[in-house]
Amino acid sequence: MIMKPKQQERIKNKIKKIKVALAADKKHWGGFYDDSQGLRYLPPTFYIQLGDFSGGLRYLNWFKKNFPDDVGFPDFMFEWTIILFKTGRLKEAEKKAFQAFNRNSYMFDKFFGRTILPIDKWEGSNFEVAEFAIKYFDYSKNQDNLLDFTEWLDKLIQTEKFTSLSNKYVELLKQLKYEDDFEKRKCLIQQANLLESEMS
Repeated sequence: MIMKPKQQERIKNKIKKIKVALAADKKHWGGFYDDSQGLRYLPPTFYIQLGDFSGGLRYLNWFKKNFPDDVGFPDFMFEWTIILFKTGRLKEAEKKAFQAFNRNSYMFDKFFGRTILPIDKWEGSNFEVAEFAIKYFDYSKNQDNLLDFTEWLDKLIQTEKFTSLSNKYVELLKQLKYEDDFEKRKCLIQQANLLESEMS
């Protein structure tokens, strides 16, 4: 669907307002960001809607510099993957796709329109991941501007490397759900986190 100039302008204004609000937030906190509203997570959606992937990449580079320890929400990581793919950074996109899967192992099924089957594993402490995937994730394989991305992602998640690492990740989270010993839990989480470095 081709966006009308007025629609484009509205979206660009939303991005500008967010940037202004973030700059004011930094000034208010004496050179640091608080952003308790989570405004920093919103711009990638708008850049994707505009088809401005280089603008999205510039924003994400800014994000990485200013929020280096921010792990991001699953949909944000998915959007990051789209932007990396669309700007030709395929190796980075592969790694980011695996990170997105690790934030929400049901998200790709939702994207491809597949049945979401809950897995008996530890889902984290922030929110119910399966519910998030069903209710709030808006991207779909049927979007015209994502057809090339859809084809690439489908091939990626079927590769031996991605399949092996994602299966290992899920198995570690299955163990984590029923492990009460603090040191063993810590070890399982470390092993799960280390898998991300193998996807490169």
